[in-house]
Amino acid sequence: MSAGVVLGALAADIVLVAAFAAIGRASHDSDVWFGLWQTAWPFLAGLGVGWLATLAWRAPLAPVRTGLGVWIATVAGGMLLRAASGQGTALPFVVVASVTLLVALVGWRLIVTLIRRARRRPV
Repeated sequence: MSAGVVLGALAADIVLVAAFAAIGRASHDSDVWFGLWQTAWPFLAGLGVGWLATLAWRAPLAPVRTGLGVWIATVAGGMLLRAASGQGTALPFVVVASVTLLVALVGWRLIVTLIRRARRRPV
């Protein structure tokens, strides 16, 4: 896999996790920019662990092999770090975060995979 694809996939994951944190802050009438790092860092750390654990750079676009592993690590790591740092982990938040990050981190990979397959089909 080319370095550009790997870096693009990593950038997409980082942007999506940061967007998740920003949208969450905005939906609770919180200052989005002031507290964005506080909200995002646990999930970004989990994302980093997910990339390392799945060896994501080997198949960064794979929805199942990489996407699911990165998603699980992002949510689990994010929630553990939130709890350890005194941030909330109420069940509704865990559910919303899990579903949102599943759609984001696996969804974009699934869309890219479907587009790539469609382009390879003879007309």
